[in-house]
Amino acid sequence: MARIFDVIEYANEMENEIVHRFPDDTSIGDYRIGSNVIVRDGQTAVFFRDGQALDTFGPGRHVIATANIPKLIDFIGKAFNDRTPFPAEVYFVSMKEFANRKWGTPQPILVRNPGMGLGVALLQGFGTYAFQVKDPQQLVVQIVGKKASFTIDAIEERLRMALLSKLQDTLNEWGAKMAVPELLAKTIELGGYIQSLAEEEFNALGLTLKRFIIGNLKPSEKSAEELRAMGMLDMATYTQLQAADAMRDAAQNPSGGAGLTAGIGAGMGIGNLMGQALQGGMQSGQQQPQPPGGGAPSGGAMPDVMTPAEAAAFMKVSEEDVLAAIQDGSLKAKKLGNAYRISKASLEEFLKG
Repeated sequence: MARIFDVIEYANEMENEIVHRFPDDTSIGDYRIGSNVIVRDGQTAVFFRDGQALDTFGPGRHVIATANIPKLIDFIGKAFNDRTPFPAEVYFVSMKEFANRKWGTPQPILVRNPGMGLGVALLQGFGTYAFQVKDPQQLVVQIVGKKASFTIDAIEERLRMALLSKLQDTLNEWGAKMAVPELLAKTIELGGYIQSLAEEEFNALGLTLKRFIIGNLKPSEKSAEELRAMGMLDMATYTQLQAADAMRDAAQNPSGGAGLTAGIGAGMGIGNLMGQALQGGMQSGQQQPQPPGGGAPSGGAMPDVMTPAEAAAFMKVSEEDVLAAIQDGSLKAKKLGNAYRISKASLEEFLKG
């Protein structure tokens, strides 16, 4: 019996699928006049013929009209190698909201922070966003093309990159007007502003951005080594932050050894040394007072050869701490008579841990 008409539907919840093409293989549809399209709640169907979008169907049963005339097309098709000369496709588009999509900063965002610390800050954040199809026909034409199935995974990276670019631009814009602590307290306003900026880019794809929520925005925990690799620290500031890292490690492992780390843990808080190290980096190039005993100026260039007192002044610890580190072998030094001399290379190696 000759086929008269078809029933076209996609009875799928489309949990992770945005668009599904029917037929869903490489063949082309030869739907006849009288063929029924059944569109379920939460779906919209876009009807294409001859490569052009001709109509859009909402939920319900619809009858389509094509140039594919019943029965007669079976004879006409013989002249086209049994292929219909009037190809047609139906694209089922999910109209539900795709909520709780995750975003995060793969790398910290560099933000100006004038008047505080190094004058810059590295911020990391994460949160969620939600989007929905706004214009099914535009989505199919602009993005989907002839794909049989179009999932969230196929477009999500593009959406996240659009959001992160707006986040970076906004953090730099707002960071020029307010300090980072104030900026971190405005995550709700920040999220709304980024949503308004990204809406136009989503609309161009036939989508609408329903929500953009910043779950957390905080300073990065990058180490001094990573900051220097990013070109953010000069050698003097880097060396001082290395001393602060050594103090932090000592505080986390107070029984891990004697010498310098033990002296630091007992003599000065990590927060104080970090503050002094950052202050020294911001004041590089300015004249620093000489410490008592003729030691090296804090925050200045490291001498090629130092006495224990000069090394202690450079690291802002006591001379006894340096001597203890020499005696326990953690800091290499050359003994000349009753005096020690420490090379720049040895001190740098010691600070690297």
